Amino acid sequence: MTTRRELANAVRALAMDAVEAAKSGHPGMPMGMADLAEVLWNDFLRHNPANPKWFNRDRFVLSNGHGSMLQYALLHLTGYDLPMDELKHFRQLHSKTAGHPEASETPGVETTTGPLGQGLANAVGFALAEKVLAAHFNRPGHEIVDHRTFVFLGDGCLMEGISHEVASLAGTWGLGKLVAVYDDNGISIDGEVHGWFTDDTPKRFEAYGWNVIRHIDGHNADDIKRAIEQAVAQSDKPTLICAKTIIGFGAPHKQGKEESHGAPLGKDEIAAAREQLGWSYAPFEIPADIYTGWDHKAAGAEREEVWNAAFDAYAAAHPELAAEFKRRLAGQLPADWAEKSNAYVAKLQAEGPEVATRKASQMALDAFGPLLPELIGGSADLAGSNLTKWKGSLDAGNGNSADGKGNYVYYGVREFGMTAIANGLALHGGFIPYDATFLVFSDYARNAVRMSALIPAHAIHVYTHDSIGLGEDGPTHQPVEHLASLRYITNNQLWRPCDAVESAVSWKMAIERKGAPSCLVFSRQNLKHQQRSEQQVAQIARGGYVLSDPQDTKFKAILIATGSEVELAMEAARTLAQQDIAVRVVSMPCTELFDEQPLEYREGVLPGWCRARVAVEAATADFWRKYVGLDGEVVGMTTFGASAPANQLFEHFGFTVAHVVDAVKRTIR
Repeated sequence: MTTRRELANAVRALAMDAVEAAKSGHPGMPMGMADLAEVLWNDFLRHNPANPKWFNRDRFVLSNGHGSMLQYALLHLTGYDLPMDELKHFRQLHSKTAGHPEASETPGVETTTGPLGQGLANAVGFALAEKVLAAHFNRPGHEIVDHRTFVFLGDGCLMEGISHEVASLAGTWGLGKLVAVYDDNGISIDGEVHGWFTDDTPKRFEAYGWNVIRHIDGHNADDIKRAIEQAVAQSDKPTLICAKTIIGFGAPHKQGKEESHGAPLGKDEIAAAREQLGWSYAPFEIPADIYTGWDHKAAGAEREEVWNAAFDAYAAAHPELAAEFKRRLAGQLPADWAEKSNAYVAKLQAEGPEVATRKASQMALDAFGPLLPELIGGSADLAGSNLTKWKGSLDAGNGNSADGKGNYVYYGVREFGMTAIANGLALHGGFIPYDATFLVFSDYARNAVRMSALIPAHAIHVYTHDSIGLGEDGPTHQPVEHLASLRYITNNQLWRPCDAVESAVSWKMAIERKGAPSCLVFSRQNLKHQQRSEQQVAQIARGGYVLSDPQDTKFKAILIATGSEVELAMEAARTLAQQDIAVRVVSMPCTELFDEQPLEYREGVLPGWCRARVAVEAATADFWRKYVGLDGEVVGMTTFGASAPANQLFEHFGFTVAHVVDAVKRTIR
């Protein structure tokens, strides 16, 4: 009979062999956590290899993603569509076995991990999503939302600050279906961690409100099983299992040492490990009885069939809820979304409110929120400034909504954790999450925004107080380089609207943008309403459009602006017209979307024959060079801001009609 250790050794062998074949990778963690993984995956994890997206599966997250061969070996052995050839091509071009797990590339991988700690944060998002979705849809006798989130993590995850942010929230929210397994091997790339990591991790997590299971032998299957049984019996607290392991377990000369962490073991050490482990098979050879011991295809199919039958009974008892559940999981917007959202935009254009775009954002939430029960959002302790709460907001964690049927998350001052949790909410399914802070603090969250785009995840990142217009708080709080920084993230769309209408359209576009993130950037100060035709309103959704053209004459220059600077560009255009200089004004709230438009459209907005161009934005000037060219100019920021009232700052830094007019005149030759 195949033993547990033999099943685990298959994982160790595949990890050794794949890393050796690639001449690159991390064999130590997979070898050290193989026994933990074997017990979890064979005895507890509810999943279906034939359908990796079966809704009620347990979620497994590898936060210490450098040990990706652990997950690839598990997926291969349990029957996912990850054939041996993919493992043989570990870390190679076009393989499904990238250096770190990627959700978009590998069936069975729930989220893209690698930047340490973010997998734990995503897992908190998964667990929060499960809790809130269950409150929304479960009914007595019909618990159709009932699954757990398991996450493996290591010393590096716990050293990263994001782990403190999200572990604190998980404890506060009482996420009883979250189980984290800590690979306490005492080794990182620089060696033994006791020289720089002396935290009392169990006490730390107990202080967060977690259930902590200490002193687990990570190589003793009975010990591991008892710990996981304890964890899943806990209903009102997340659980941390502290498992002591030996990194590189089975490699006689390198186990327990940093040499096994991030480099191939080498042929001699692999041969010695095979002998020590009693694994006599050739590289990438797995005997039939080992495959049989790992096979979860039949069990997975049965689990899904049982759930499908339970859902059919639920649908019979609660047909409207079942239809809504299916709609949300499919990522489909409500049938009346397009009609009602377009009507709201048209209403705003007709009414012409002059408000700060952060207020316009809240107005959009008030209009769109009742249409979208899947919308869940929150702010990093700035709800009153970001204006992210709308009339239908209810606490989704603890507090106002005792039944858990909330849609608003109080994240506290945790920008990084908040953003990565939002990614988890998006990936889980059933929600469109948004998060919010000041634009300047997007720096704290930027790597999680990058992961939103890389995964990709349908998360909406809201940033207010978008420029030196913030005013008296000074340069520490005035974003300068942040717009460009976020625009440079591939697959991210950043919107900086100029008034309430563009603000509503930016929300609408972000909501409709499936499978990828958006950043919505709003002003603190009131902005003027801009007059538009119906055609111009429609063209906002193309990222950039002609807002104003001279009448009965050909324009000599083009002014391009975003956000609060659009009204400045319009005033400059009127002044220039009085001097018989005709200019076109282009509002470009989303440069990324404009760049995706057909050449014919872009040429129609920014014709190549007009090289006299001036871009105006109260942010880093250099970004706009690609639009204005060598002959154009940019009225932008080349320094940090200063502490003063906003109107004084705009004048001090050259955001005046006179300065813009002079810039246009210099470009006309």
